[in-house]
Amino acid sequence: MNSCLELTRDMLPNPIEVYTDEHADFMTAKSLAFQEAKEVSSDPMLMAWFDKGAAKYSPDVICCDYEKPAWLVYAESRGADISVNVNDLDYVFVYGRSDMGQ
Repeated sequence: MNSCLELTRDMLPNPIEVYTDEHADFMTAKSLAFQEAKEVSSDPMLMAWFDKGAAKYSPDVICCDYEKPAWLVYAESRGADISVNVNDLDYVFVYGRSDMGQ
């Protein structure tokens, strides 16, 4: 993982906290996050994600920001304003509201 900064909760836009069993895998966490995002937006669009255990994130952009990880800056610069934090930053999913203006 090539990231300039370690993610902290205070970096996340409008964080929603989700806790599940300790052994949640990526797909389980992604499904839970989507359900939570649907509570805020009828049609949330996944714009970025982070998997601490696998040391992966997407999009895999390489640039440095001095305040947030590049993948998070990328998503926010494209309108992402919902984040779902699963199990204290084990997984983070960042969504945009594709239903804005409808």
